[in-house]
Amino acid sequence: AALEAFVDWQINEGSSGLVPCGTTGESPCLSPAEQKRVVEITVAIAAGRVPVMMGCSSNSTEKAVALAKIAREAGADAVLVVTPYYNKPGPEGQIRHFAAVHDAADLPFYLYNIPGRTGVDVTIDTMAAMREGLANFVGLKDATGDLARVSEQRQMLGKDFTQLSGEDGTALGFNAMGGTGCISVTSNVAPRLCADFQSASLSGDYAKALELQDRLMPLHWALFSETSPGPVKFAAELLGLCSGDLRLPLTKPGAQTQSLIASAISSAGLDPVGL
Repeated sequence: AALEAFVDWQINEGSSGLVPCGTTGESPCLSPAEQKRVVEITVAIAAGRVPVMMGCSSNSTEKAVALAKIAREAGADAVLVVTPYYNKPGPEGQIRHFAAVHDAADLPFYLYNIPGRTGVDVTIDTMAAMREGLANFVGLKDATGDLARVSEQRQMLGKDFTQLSGEDGTALGFNAMGGTGCISVTSNVAPRLCADFQSASLSGDYAKALELQDRLMPLHWALFSETSPGPVKFAAELLGLCSGDLRLPLTKPGAQTQSLIASAISSAGLDPVGL
């Protein structure tokens, strides 16, 4: 029930897409059956109003392929696939992993490059090889923090290649460099502000975007003051969106972080929603 209400609220507040079973959704701690249920509920409540991109990530190719099949069968519109973590494959292993998931999904395929969590970077040359060989490879969630890469990727992968920021704090610069949006953590608790920020930055109204950036920045900081998604889930609990419970090995943020989050929520002018 909480997920159903949350999805509906996100859409009504201006979010232009949904990403169930991503990092913020604690996907590493969900069973395949639970991930299937999450995406089915999300697709059903979205009811075609916005696209649904399912996170289909694992450092096991076999498991990621199984999730991609779930995404297709559940009616997702696209898949988001992170670089295999811990085992840190090289370019050949990366391409073969992504190709297997790409083929199983038979949906628009978005790569999630986040070296800080996976321990390995997907180079632009590797992405270029994927663009040549994978027909549905249409976009990227980039959480490298390297804004220069946005222009480099635009040159190598094409202007029609969708680049989405994976970092709220640098999303303004990302869009200015040629990005087309953000898969956001902060939008889980401030969707209207984040939607307005994206609209302003993508339309070239940088004065308005900067005003919203200044308002949101304390919240961006607070939500990453401890390992995500602990802080954002605590913020969601404060706003009445859902329980703040987490599955181990994640734990609820400490008292100092809780205070920081509460202050940032107040600074951003957010009011309890109480779904």
